[in-house]
Amino acid sequence: MARAQDTSGSHYRRNKEIEVRRQKAEVRFSVLCLLFSVFCLLATPAAHAQERRTPVVIAVEKVSPAVVNINTEEVIRQRANPFTGLGDEFFDQFFQDFFPPQDYKRQSLGSGVIINQKGYILTNEHVISRASTIKITLNDNREFDAHLVGADSRSDLAIIKIDSDKPLPFAQMGASADIMIGESVIAIGNPFGLSHTVTTGIVSAVNRNIKGEDGRIYSDFIQIDASINPGNSGGPLLNINGEVIGINSAIYQKAEGIGFAIPIDRAKRIVNDLIKYGEVHEAWLGIFVQELTPQIAKSFGYSNTKGVIISKAFKGGPSDRAGLKRGDIIISIGNKPIRTIDDYYDLIYGYGHNDKISITVFRDGEKVAVNVTAQAIPEELSDEIALEWLGIAVNEITNKAVKKYQLFTNSGVLISKVEKESPAGKIGIEAGDVLRQINQAKVETLKDFKKAVISAKKGSSVLLLIQRGKYGYYVTLEP
Repeated sequence: MARAQDTSGSHYRRNKEIEVRRQKAEVRFSVLCLLFSVFCLLATPAAHAQERRTPVVIAVEKVSPAVVNINTEEVIRQRANPFTGLGDEFFDQFFQDFFPPQDYKRQSLGSGVIINQKGYILTNEHVISRASTIKITLNDNREFDAHLVGADSRSDLAIIKIDSDKPLPFAQMGASADIMIGESVIAIGNPFGLSHTVTTGIVSAVNRNIKGEDGRIYSDFIQIDASINPGNSGGPLLNINGEVIGINSAIYQKAEGIGFAIPIDRAKRIVNDLIKYGEVHEAWLGIFVQELTPQIAKSFGYSNTKGVIISKAFKGGPSDRAGLKRGDIIISIGNKPIRTIDDYYDLIYGYGHNDKISITVFRDGEKVAVNVTAQAIPEELSDEIALEWLGIAVNEITNKAVKKYQLFTNSGVLISKVEKESPAGKIGIEAGDVLRQINQAKVETLKDFKKAVISAKKGSSVLLLIQRGKYGYYVTLEP
């Protein structure tokens, strides 16, 4: 009987030990489950954050420090004269004496991107044009005063500079030649003053020609499906690798859901010239061209009207040395077709002096390909260019000229000759008129005139300020 009781007690103790071990195992399991849950809770945000670091996020983090906010201030002088525009000199003089002009300040915003450690900033020309002061704010809220290095209205690009004792962040330049329709792009800027706003989209089209708000035709733009609003102008357009492939430009503000950017390949040469010279040195081929009309095309045996025809080749110039001559019809430059005279000027503007340019012309029923090495326009040709291009010749203003033409000024240059069928002759300019300005350049001496003619030759049209008697008026010539 005692033996039976002992066996029963041992069995009870074994069961008790098993139960204790089971309870301990359950506790350990519960603790492990709790620890695993805590680990998952702690690890999940980091894991998810890493998963959310898309190429767009990485590109934005990479370039954002180099994108700047540009705040400009323009001083505008106005006179409160209620009789302005009546043409009465008495009232003009009266209000000039008793109501002196007042200065008003106008501010505007834009964007830019630092392109090297020296503090050079690339932006749009219209962002800083006429600015009296330029303030720069970086992503880290550092503020700088900037000064203008160079600007080019034709390309709508400008370079400004800031100076810093500490290293400055800068963006890497990419390439726009291999842009693919449909590839993802990122725009960074300050639309409506909202600093460092990021928008994304795709490339919708390339080589777009756009008529801007100012009436000008802008060519070879990148079209994207991300809006470019006021304040975005001058900011970078990036590819998915965070490389700058364009400069955003708010030239078409009526558009909804689309934007435009200047290709970076087009900008690079202009940037180099602006930094080195403060202006763009255009490639000169030593020729004048004109539109190809159906009548002219037919007379040369050309069955198309796309292209431009050489109306003059300067003897000893780049094209003359390459074998081009008057009457050749230029149909392509650098393998890009020429349809109009605007195409010609836009393509030539993408080259600098000393560049070799492949040109295909139509001559005597055949296509002829030549390579022309461009050069800078020689200043000594300015008089010949002015007569051939605009149809005017000029001289200094002498006392004899003042008496002969009854001039009211001795500042500027005297127009001594006007070709009757030239652009100047057709618009009504006459010998005895005084030329005071070419585009934005004041003309006070013959040297000013020569320099201004060379600079103006970069465009397909030119603005002149002509003084006749006591009155001045602006005229636009389109040679």
